[in-house]
Amino acid sequence: MHLKSLSLVNFKNYEQLDIPLSARINCFVGENGVGKTNLLDAVHYLSLCKSNLNPVDSQNVRYEQDFLVIQGVFDRKGKEENIYCGFKKQKKKQFKRNQKEYTKLSEHIGLIPLVMISPSDSILIHGGSEERRKFMNGVIAQYSRVYLENLIQYNRALSQRNRLLKDYALSRSSDPDMLEVWDEQLIRYGEPIYEERVRFINELLPVFNTFHAHVSGNREQVTLHYQADLEGSGFREGLKASLDKDRVLQYTSFGIHKDDLGMDLSGYSLKKSGSQGQQKTFLVALKLAEFEFIRKLTEIPPILLLDDIFDKFDAGRVKQIISLVAENQFGQIFITDTNEQRLKGILQEIPIDHKVFRITSDARLEEIND
Repeated sequence: MHLKSLSLVNFKNYEQLDIPLSARINCFVGENGVGKTNLLDAVHYLSLCKSNLNPVDSQNVRYEQDFLVIQGVFDRKGKEENIYCGFKKQKKKQFKRNQKEYTKLSEHIGLIPLVMISPSDSILIHGGSEERRKFMNGVIAQYSRVYLENLIQYNRALSQRNRLLKDYALSRSSDPDMLEVWDEQLIRYGEPIYEERVRFINELLPVFNTFHAHVSGNREQVTLHYQADLEGSGFREGLKASLDKDRVLQYTSFGIHKDDLGMDLSGYSLKKSGSQGQQKTFLVALKLAEFEFIRKLTEIPPILLLDDIFDKFDAGRVKQIISLVAENQFGQIFITDTNEQRLKGILQEIPIDHKVFRITSDARLEEIND
């Protein structure tokens, strides 16, 4: 699968743009701030129905304009797919596949699998547990529609249960029957989410270890481990045991919405003991493992976005990573970098079809011939 062409209107700093793309490697080079990452973000929109950088659609509209359009023509298993994303301020976002509008955006997730590696991935290490749950949810949702629907229903039930707890705090009276209704909903949808996350981490771990050994030169021992409330208690028992606490806190303190993903380096917390380089290597290996995991399950190579990941890697490591992702199983790749000559030098040593585009300060693209 690959993106054949990308068209933008009023998207971030681009007034209008039409880009014919290579089926293998596409590179965007230029100074910081010219809009390289915005092009990758447009591809992210077409895959996952939202920006990777700013989830507020109105803030992705070009300055002083009131609408944006992102369109892409994909080749998916030999069939052409036209994907349209349109947003107008004060209006609902539109997503269309071959001119037919989706009833729900969730129907589109998984059609165009995508993996992005960017500097913002550091939040997986330094951010709260919510960020690591988002990572697990984001990966699994791309290959399991059932998981995504369970997650949507679980979050609705959680919101309703939390509302009841707040009402109890205000009125000092509660409806145990209604609370039990939402408890049953949390159990119904939460247990399969937990089971799928356990399976995901167990199957991802050996793939992750292989990629980490390749990228790091096999210098460190790393691991991932899923941390869940349900490991030590049944869901129903856990909700009952935490009820008095929940009434005081006015929110649900037990459940799969509190789970976390542990990341360790040589037996210690990566966040506390890992150097900046070790943390970056860990994240690159994790995202490459995500790619391979999705590819095997969907039998479609995800589009791979590499946004400025070489900032803290030397030229040798950059070449090693590009050589790895240039292998056939990786499909189409998008790369941004500020160092044009470094990137072109590496690509000249790798016999693979590619296009390099230079972005100017006024948001214009120039294709560079080798």
